[in-house]
Amino acid sequence: MCPKAHFDWPVILNFVFLRINMTIQQLEYIIAVDKFRHFGQAAESCFVTQPTLSAQVSKLEKELEVILFDRSKMPVIPTEIGAQIIEQAKKVVSESKGIYELVAQLKGDVSGVIKIGIIPTLAPYLLHRFIKSFLEKYPNVKLQVEETVTEEVLRKLKNDELDLGIVVTPLNENGILEKPIFYEKFFAYMSKNHPLLKKEKIKVEDLNTDDLWMLQQGHCFRDQVLNLCNQSKFERMNFHYESGSLEGLRNMVNQYTGITLLPELATLDLREEEKSRLRRFEGVEPIREVSIVLTRSFLKKKLVELLFKEISESIPHEMTSKAHGKVVRFK
Repeated sequence: MCPKAHFDWPVILNFVFLRINMTIQQLEYIIAVDKFRHFGQAAESCFVTQPTLSAQVSKLEKELEVILFDRSKMPVIPTEIGAQIIEQAKKVVSESKGIYELVAQLKGDVSGVIKIGIIPTLAPYLLHRFIKSFLEKYPNVKLQVEETVTEEVLRKLKNDELDLGIVVTPLNENGILEKPIFYEKFFAYMSKNHPLLKKEKIKVEDLNTDDLWMLQQGHCFRDQVLNLCNQSKFERMNFHYESGSLEGLRNMVNQYTGITLLPELATLDLREEEKSRLRRFEGVEPIREVSIVLTRSFLKKKLVELLFKEISESIPHEMTSKAHGKVVRFK
């Protein structure tokens, strides 16, 4: 029997792309169909009519002499070879955009659109510190910001739906670069007359109680708190509540009773009475690392550098060093 043939698909597909009379626009169309799994939605996202998009996809299939999508399925799905061609198409489209980025960089232009994903435990406390000043300095830059959890940020980065993310690290994710910006201490925030208010600083062991308010699952800050306390769950005698926001937790502490943990940025704008109910941790303090994350193929390097600088300058200087604490992991 003859040995099974081995095909080096990336090499073959690169050769095919060079020999076929295709356009970047056609590649963008098939990427959109793969993303939405629906020709109508893909056409809408590309600002063309469905017949136009369908005709161009069919034309590309005819030129390549392959079927890219199984149209008998709902939603439509890529064929086996179609999936591989789409992955190569993403690289070609990305590289083509790099030409414009290179020209802008050589000209010294600071312009373009940058799509940012940021996690909910950072967005309300960080964005207002740098957005206004950044846009005043660089009026030709358009920022599109989406608030979502880390898992979604990573997924959208890998699918080129976001340019960069502002999340808590380390992630140790393949294909993702991490650029640490600053480090936040963990603070304990307590209800009025809470027994732990008698202490100037608290220990991690003091949190092993049944009155700790937690973020709901999916938030990395929740996982960090659990890792810090070395517990898998916290229960109440007659009421259980998990919030999707730090503000929700703070309000429960204010109106009910108990304790929650807040990252440092979330404490800076508290009222003086609320700040009096914050407590730091004894010894080496727990901190979380906040970073810009992006894919290795990201091209808008100049914009990232400027954004990094603006964020760094918008926060207290001492937060740019992790020497004052130990990073709490969430994985």
